[in-house]
Amino acid sequence: MLNDKVCIITGGAGAIGRATAIEVARRGGRVMVADIADDAGEETVALVEQAGGEAAYQRCDLTDQAQVDALMDATVKRFGGIDVLHNNAGVHETDFSETPSLLELEREVWDKVVSINLTSIWATTRAAAPHLLRSERGPSIVNALSTGGLTAYPNGAAYCSTKGAVQQLTRVTAVELAPKVRCNCYAPAALDTPMLQKFVAAAEDPEGIVRSMAGTHLVPRLGTVEEVAKLVCFLASDDASFVNGATYNVDGGSLAWRGVRD
Repeated sequence: MLNDKVCIITGGAGAIGRATAIEVARRGGRVMVADIADDAGEETVALVEQAGGEAAYQRCDLTDQAQVDALMDATVKRFGGIDVLHNNAGVHETDFSETPSLLELEREVWDKVVSINLTSIWATTRAAAPHLLRSERGPSIVNALSTGGLTAYPNGAAYCSTKGAVQQLTRVTAVELAPKVRCNCYAPAALDTPMLQKFVAAAEDPEGIVRSMAGTHLVPRLGTVEEVAKLVCFLASDDASFVNGATYNVDGGSLAWRGVRD
């Protein structure tokens, strides 16, 4: 259980953020949803309330330090403190570029991915830390990694590099904020999300695309955002009180071997 803990979720309008917000509410926590997609963010709040939880939405461009600071202030004003920071927002260079290869990627796209995927986590962690250190409810930080940060693939130079750096930032944060605040991260593989469904629907061979994405999973299917959300909530809870500076793979066994299923 999360026992009335106040949880900030960045990227709370996205699939993982929304699933986590709902799961936090089911486990007794309260949620501040942060995003730049206002309608979707408010929808997440409504779904949390439907699940019997308490939530609020704060628009926040994570690349703007003033807005990050305002997010912390708004959370404290609304809920009285901060107990959990879930750094979930993330982007891929293919969101912004039609030439995402290492040698063709535009500098401005590289900088944007680094700013959102890595620098923003440092910024939110720094801004939330004073509040987390004052918490008496088992404060923790949970960072979104990716199997792309633990391995590599073409057209992912910025994404893979930033996600790999998030793992190190997680460890440094765990060291510097110990023993008061724990910090861990999780690494999903291919998940069944609306973004993936849209990509699959546009493919010439939708079934083939899904097979290739799930082909490295020892659990023979795509993952779900609900499975990720349950892991996030475990890491944020007192049940994980002896877990710190760790990376948890939620990848269906993808990184446990070097094979691809037929």
